[in-house]
Amino acid sequence: MGERLLLYVQTVTAQMAGTALANARYALAARLARWLLMCHDRAEGDDLSTTHRFLSLMLGVNRTGVSEAMAVLERAGVIATKRGTITIKDREYLLAQAGACYGMPEADYDRLLGPTTSTPTV
Repeated sequence: MGERLLLYVQTVTAQMAGTALANARYALAARLARWLLMCHDRAEGDDLSTTHRFLSLMLGVNRTGVSEAMAVLERAGVIATKRGTITIKDREYLLAQAGACYGMPEADYDRLLGPTTSTPTV
């Protein structure tokens, strides 16, 4: 039990470091794609229960910026949105959009604790 807890702490620390790096180095579009992928990893299916407001808080930008970035993804057919729900339609596009800002901490999680619901591609 203690060893598993330490592995979990290691994965959370790696995820926090990944978030700090992403916030410092990557544009909003890449950071948004990363958050959508992380939520999708842990969801059952392609529907994510989240809001533009929550994403704006997580990304450290105003809600208008998130709404504009989401509109770009929706026009490209990558996601579909309705009040309180975002549906992932093209995960591969999000992976390409996120680039190097997504993948390493997620791969560590899979390696140390087992795969998430949707196994990330690195």
